[in-house]
Amino acid sequence: MSGLFYNIGKMLAPHVRKARWVWQSTAGSEADAIRLEHDVGQDLTRGIRQQLKLDPDPQIANLLNEIGSRLAGRVANKLRTFSFETFEGGEPNAFALPGGYIFVSRSLVELCKQNQDEVAFILGHEMSHVIRGHAMDRIITNSAIALGSRFISARGPITGLLNTVGVKLIESSYSQELEMEADKLGALLVVAAGYNPKAPAALLSRLAKLSPSGVESGFGHYFSSHPSLNLRIQNIS
Repeated sequence: MSGLFYNIGKMLAPHVRKARWVWQSTAGSEADAIRLEHDVGQDLTRGIRQQLKLDPDPQIANLLNEIGSRLAGRVANKLRTFSFETFEGGEPNAFALPGGYIFVSRSLVELCKQNQDEVAFILGHEMSHVIRGHAMDRIITNSAIALGSRFISARGPITGLLNTVGVKLIESSYSQELEMEADKLGALLVVAAGYNPKAPAALLSRLAKLSPSGVESGFGHYFSSHPSLNLRIQNIS
């Protein structure tokens, strides 16, 4: 998906620059920040929908919307809104864009065996990246890198190197600390929404057993780039 994330890095609408100002300014209210974050996510989502093959299965869509709505109803800040979409893809994957736009691969839903409690943890984890500001921070940080790449592009062969670095940074996972934070809040959302509180650990434990020696790479980029499954289980237990 490197091409997809590279294009995300290039989509530097005025919303991103304005959002950076609001994030750094005491003049911007929380409502202003969330509104601009939504604008950024909306811009990025337009591009995502053009580049990903969205899954047309209404059953999967209904599953995500039902679970997502229950989780969103337990989010304390009612200014936040969320939407959930499924895309086709070989690897289990999911990501969150600023403003609450959550994308989940069909293969990840199937990996959860469409178990609502387990899917709730996946969605809750991604929603937590939005709630805690991780998604917006990553876009703002990497948009600055993309700007630097274009600025230098007319000045020599370093361009290719900078573009490659930009791709890796945008495609890379969050830090272990941020992933752990998203796991904890995601698990709390699962409980608050009335789902099985044992589901997060159950899902991660099942994946750990399926993965020899705790190596998650067999499940693709999404799980291999996160902290080890055993560490994540300890974190939410």
